[in-house]
Order: sequence, then C-alpha cells, then structure tokens
Amino acid sequence: MRRIALLALLLAATPMAFAAPKTYFVNDFGAKGDGKTLETGALQKALDAAATTGGTVALKPGTYLTGSLFIKSGVTLNVPEGATILGSQKAEDYPMLPTRIAGIEMTWPAALINVRSQHDVVITGTGTIDGDGPVWWKSYWDLRTGYEPKGLRWASDYDARRPRLMLLQESTNVTVGGGIHLRRAGFWTLQILYSSKIHVDGVIIRNNEGGKGPSTDGIDIDSSHDILVEHADIDVNDDALCLKSGRDSDGLRVNRPTENVILRDSIIRTGAAAVTIGSETSGGFRNIEAYNITALHGVPNGVLFKSAKVRGGWAKDIRIHDLTLDGVAIPIRINMNWNPSYSYAEIPAGLKDVPPYYYVLATHVPEEKGLPHFSDVHIWNIKATGAKTAILVSAYPNATLDNFKIDHLEIEAATAGSISNARNWQMSDNTIHTADKSTVKFTDNPTGAAETAFGDK
Repeated sequence: MRRIALLALLLAATPMAFAAPKTYFVNDFGAKGDGKTLETGALQKALDAAATTGGTVALKPGTYLTGSLFIKSGVTLNVPEGATILGSQKAEDYPMLPTRIAGIEMTWPAALINVRSQHDVVITGTGTIDGDGPVWWKSYWDLRTGYEPKGLRWASDYDARRPRLMLLQESTNVTVGGGIHLRRAGFWTLQILYSSKIHVDGVIIRNNEGGKGPSTDGIDIDSSHDILVEHADIDVNDDALCLKSGRDSDGLRVNRPTENVILRDSIIRTGAAAVTIGSETSGGFRNIEAYNITALHGVPNGVLFKSAKVRGGWAKDIRIHDLTLDGVAIPIRINMNWNPSYSYAEIPAGLKDVPPYYYVLATHVPEEKGLPHFSDVHIWNIKATGAKTAILVSAYPNATLDNFKIDHLEIEAATAGSISNARNWQMSDNTIHTADKSTVKFTDNPTGAAETAFGDK
C-alpha cells in the first residue's frame, strides 16, 4: 500500500515533458555550440526567458561550453541527441553558494546544472551533460597526496572543491530522465538535497570515461522525501544509488531524514554497491524500498549499510529485495565503523589557517548521540554468484542491529562470512554454497540474536 500511494503521489505531481507552450533555442540567444566559446550567458538567458512562460529550452546539435546554469520553476530543459552541455574547467565559472556537501552545510561551488528552491522542472532528452571531470579528478588526487601524510585524509573531499554535475536543492516536482547521459562528473553526479516529489527515470551515468573519477557518486538522495528512481544505468567510481542524511554534529543539528524512497529496475555496472545507505546517517532513514536491481562483476558490495560511531542517526522500515549480483564480492555488508581515516576528523596540532568547517567536522559527538541505530530491515530474494564473502555484518555491543529479517538468499561464495552485534534476527530459506565449506559465524551477539536459522549449505 505504501508503494502504491507513493507512486500515485509522484506521478500525479510530476509535470509531463514537452507540455510547455513555447520552445526557446539557446542558439537564438547567441549560443554557438562550437565547444570552445564559453556560453554561460547565452544559455542562462534562454533559461530565464523560458521561465517567463513556462517554456522549453532546447539546443541544436553541438557542444555548449558553460559554467553553472540555473533552471527556474516551470522550465523544461531538453538536451536532444547530438547536443552536449560541457562543463567549464575553470573554478571561477561555478559561483560559491550555500549548500550541503558530504554531510555538512557549507559554501561550495554551484553544480553545472542547478535547480535551487524551484518547482515543476523537467530535465530530459537523449543528449549529454558532461562535467569534463578529469581536470577535477586530478586536482583531488594532487591535494589528497599532500594531505594524507599530514593526517588530513578526512579533509580532502571538502578542500578539493569540485563541482557536482547536477543539484536539486530545496525543490519539488522535478523530473530528470528520458535517456539523458550524465557523464564525467567532477564530483557527485546527481544530488537530491532537501527536496521532495522527485522522479528520476532513465538516466545513464558514465563517470569512468577518461579515467576513474574519485567520489563520483551516481545518485545521492540527501535528507529528502517522496523520491522515485527507476531505470537508471550507472557506471561510477563510488556509491551508485545512495541514501544520505547528514554527517556528525552538523547532520545531527539539521536532523532531516531521508524517507519514502523507491529505487527500482536499475543496473549498476561499476560502483561501490548496488544500494548504499550512509555513511552520512545522522538524520535517519524511514520507509525505503529497493528492488529489481542488477549489479555486475567489479561492484564490491550488493547491499551496503555504513556509518560511524560519531555519525548517529537511525534506519527503520528498510526493504531491499530481488537483487541479482554477478561477481559482486560481498552481497550483504554492514559496517558501522566505516573508513576511519575519512570518518573521524581530528585537526593536527599546530595546523595554521584552519577553515571554519574543519571545526564543524571535528566537533565532538558524545557516544549516546554518535552511535547509529539500524532496525526493522527486511532483505530477501538476493541471488548472487561469484562472491568472495557472502555476508559481513558488524556494529557495536551497545548499538546492535535489531530486528532484521533475511530470507530467500541464493549465494555462491568463496567463504560464508560473519555476523556480529545483532539482536533478534530472523533468517530462513537461505542457501549459501561456499568453496571452503564454511557457514556464517555469529559472534559478539547479545541474547536474542539468531544463531542457527540461517539455513546455509
């Protein structure tokens, strides 16, 4: 019933593409499409003109070099086959604006395509939006190489100010899709932030062309609600379909959950996981469903939940089912102490010219607020072949993973793995074939944890 109600709400609220009464070609506003001339002004003029009538902005075949563009309410942006919006390589072409990035609110470069505090927007077409990522990827690796010896791995993503490809912030009734190609994002590809009634349908994301882009997430749903993502085809170098809700003290201050989300009918070719929750978990998650998702060889995780002992937050009423995992290393992975060198910020003694957001990241979070609590999760109908470890689960003795139901798994793996810090798990009708004949081991589990019901073979 929840799924039907949510879909009815989304489809009733989502504007239809090409319903706009007038089309504005950017070429009529001076855009050349030669791939060399910076055309931010011409493209923005067309977008602003369309906002006066609720019109469609279209591009003739060509490559349009531009900085940040801002789409207003009622506008459809149609990028047809043969047309490419190409992101500038110059930082000054992306104005600094307030936003949330990697879990904290701060000033950050605008995305290439922005929908900020708007409604009833459509971004469609079978053309390409290209972030020209390699220059931004190199800037990150150059900075991180110098930061790691200083104990500043955690600061790398914040100081390497790479523009996102597309941002929907504080907006509602937005559709993105129609076969549009999102390519070579400088940082995250599509961030849905503080928004609602968003429909992403038929996006093709390719962030590993011309190199492997670091932290080039596919679709990040960040403290937003009533979201439907379907028919996505994703090739990225980090989280593919990812739910977030804030980081540490700042995320706990904002305290906005991600809820009422459906992820379905998609393929992950490369990426950190088929479905990810975290590691930014501070605001919590509720009523999430993911199903009919395929992940291919090279994707390290199928279902991935991750957080940290200072992150806080919670997750409940999570339903993940009908996943096909071909060569995915770990079909089910839960790690509540994720990537310590990134998750735990400590300002080195004697560091000079410390930016304000360092202090935000390094603010102490007491244990009673910092431990994440995940419960009431149902995972079923997972078919996995070619896995290395079937399941790896760990949390904390005083913040256990409670009331999980795991059933109808069919997994072929080299070894079975382990579950620790779990309480009241129900596991049935699962088949795990392991090359080393091992079975799933339960460790550090309080009274009430399932010990024998896994049914592995």
